[in-house]
Amino acid sequence: MLGKRVQSASVLVDIATGTDRAKERPRVVILGAGFGGLNAALTLRRAPVEVTVIDRRNYHLFQPLLYQVATAGLSPAQIAMPTRRILSRQSNATVLMDNVETVDTAARCVVTGNRSIAYDYLIIATGARHTYFGNDAWADHAPGLKTIADATAIRARILSAFEQAEVIDDPASRKRLLTFVVVGGGPTGVELAGAIAELARKTIIRDFRRIDASSTRVMLVEAGERILPAMPPRLSAKACQQLSALGVEIVLGNAVAACDDHGVKLADGTQMGSACVLWAAGVMASNAAKWIGAPADRAGRVKVDGCLSPPGHDEIFVIGDTASVIDAAGHPVPGVAPAAKQMGRYAARAILNHMAGRSSAPFRYRDYGNLATIGRKAAVADFGKARLSGYAAWLLWNFAHLWFLVGFRNRFVVFLDWSVAYVRNDRAARLITDRNEC
Repeated sequence: MLGKRVQSASVLVDIATGTDRAKERPRVVILGAGFGGLNAALTLRRAPVEVTVIDRRNYHLFQPLLYQVATAGLSPAQIAMPTRRILSRQSNATVLMDNVETVDTAARCVVTGNRSIAYDYLIIATGARHTYFGNDAWADHAPGLKTIADATAIRARILSAFEQAEVIDDPASRKRLLTFVVVGGGPTGVELAGAIAELARKTIIRDFRRIDASSTRVMLVEAGERILPAMPPRLSAKACQQLSALGVEIVLGNAVAACDDHGVKLADGTQMGSACVLWAAGVMASNAAKWIGAPADRAGRVKVDGCLSPPGHDEIFVIGDTASVIDAAGHPVPGVAPAAKQMGRYAARAILNHMAGRSSAPFRYRDYGNLATIGRKAAVADFGKARLSGYAAWLLWNFAHLWFLVGFRNRFVVFLDWSVAYVRNDRAARLITDRNEC
């Protein structure tokens, strides 16, 4: 049977990989090749362990730039890299593209669609998906942004709206096609709204003959009292100003009550007609809590202790968006990429400490700041005592995202594309690859 291991004397035969090992080393299985899982694997590259990384996709995705794919600024290959390539020089790492079905904590094995994989230590970094707060039927009308498939579908939806508006004669239908509604005022929603407004008013304004793209309405709807709630109120206000300068209409303190192909209805009864509603209002963790039978919070994140382990399972670590973490300083850890990276490295080192008979200090999150971009030449940045907005924050945002992109080629190509886009006000990836998305 695939994946079955047979041990004879001191020689281990792994039928799944066809390799012989003189002596079996501790097996570390990592679920998810996102920021947390990948950093855990890389931290173990010289460790005396066997690492198996399992992901349902064959690539690592730089999610902070996913909105640029959705708004035609970048192509998918520029923000993703095959996981096998990243780990190709790591001799103790095996990559499997598979879907996890459950985890047998008693037998210490991960059950996928094709095999059962034993572990001595398990790191769960399976991330999160968007949630519609019990209104799953809205997903067909208001797609979220978590994967490359989501991004290319949204790109097709946005660009097709302009194309259909160009050929339609009915003014009411044209107005609906040129109205975009983004639900959710967090970083993703703010970045999407700003990018769509910039696309309409600066990039494609000369490309159409029958419509005036500058008449496009972009509406950002937030149920809370301010956008970017994780940032200080002053920066939230700056972000509002910068979005308004791009022509984005901001609706605060009003939740979505209904959503269909005609647009959205707000809690106060306001109707917003739109052919393109985009969802950035919330996330729900993966099914990890169910897999391991662990307690979870309202967003489905596994409640872990100070060492990132669920109750009663010191051999399991849950990290990133999958975990509900209160760090050693008593602060809740945000679901952002830097936190996932730090947790991935911490989990790997905790495993090495356990193997050496040492205890690990509780996880402590180092907050390096928050960044959000709002179109060309505008952004906000919060570094605690240092807070920036405008052009300086935008330059810093660009540098930070280029720095953390995986692979020199990715950084170089993205830098060239951004440079051309800056000079020419252009977005090169304006391709509709699926006409059925709008």
